[in-house]
Amino acid sequence: MSEARSGDASPPPVVASPADWRGAVLQDHPERWLHRLTGRELAELEVAVAQVRPAPGDRRQLTTVKLRLPALAPTVANWLERLDHGPGVVLVRGLPLDRWSREDATLAYWLIGRLLGDPVPQNAAGDLLVDVRDDGASAANHNTRRYRTRAELAFHTDGADIIGLLCLRAARAGGVSRICSSVHVYQQIVRRRPDLAQLLFTPYHHHAHGQFGPDGPRTFQYPIVTLGDGTFRMFLLSWYIRHAAEDFPDVARLTPQQLELLDLLESIPLEDGVALDMSFQPGDMQFLKNSVVLHARTAYEDFEEPDARRHLVRLWLSARQFQDGDDFLRRGIDAARRA
Repeated sequence: MSEARSGDASPPPVVASPADWRGAVLQDHPERWLHRLTGRELAELEVAVAQVRPAPGDRRQLTTVKLRLPALAPTVANWLERLDHGPGVVLVRGLPLDRWSREDATLAYWLIGRLLGDPVPQNAAGDLLVDVRDDGASAANHNTRRYRTRAELAFHTDGADIIGLLCLRAARAGGVSRICSSVHVYQQIVRRRPDLAQLLFTPYHHHAHGQFGPDGPRTFQYPIVTLGDGTFRMFLLSWYIRHAAEDFPDVARLTPQQLELLDLLESIPLEDGVALDMSFQPGDMQFLKNSVVLHARTAYEDFEEPDARRHLVRLWLSARQFQDGDDFLRRGIDAARRA
């Protein structure tokens, strides 16, 4: 685990990072984060999908080792550069769902993900590809992971180096993807409330929401910010922290200062100009560097017909070229942490 500053009484440092941005500024520079697939890149993807489509066995294990991708490979390398040394976000537009099947689009997304990194499990079942859609689960239940609902998702991080989303179908209304720089949020807290900033480095109990299975731990401990070896990481799941303190008598209640810090972490991304909003179109792929970008989603209305309802597919990736999180974060929800 990276060095945490929980016992350090000195003022928290300001962080110099290309991932420190405001959405209002980034919106005016789409060349920094938006890529439209070219005809040549799509043609390569189409050939690659045709090559791997008949492969026997578990398609989740498909790799790009034997595929020739002279146009796409350097493009994906550029995306990795933007993720690691740029704003930490790439929106890829243009998978042709009007003429490709959803299965082929998902295969193309999987192959692109394999170029970016290695998939890691997202739940106790070990699933590497997860459907993000409303399955009727109650958002009021603390053991429900909210991506399974239509409810609003507050700004948060996930559990890997790179977080990917593929849009197969958009919502009838709402469901806007919102992202913001966690570096910017951190800087604002350091500047506005240095007295609270030190609490960012304290390990907090997080409600596991059943992610480690019925016999696994009910909570896990982790700080919101770690700094070490020149690396900034934010891990934010504010409702996990609140739920742990509310649900389990053996977890200490949050102090007024800790609650004030959580309120600030939740409110800064909502300030004018901080977040960048993206309305997904079918065929869009979004990739985020988890340690420096927070993501959220507005509540949405869905279509009545099951085949028309909002449907995204999520990947969690452990990057080979860089490490977004330490070993605890970058392995997803693995067997070691469920044991």
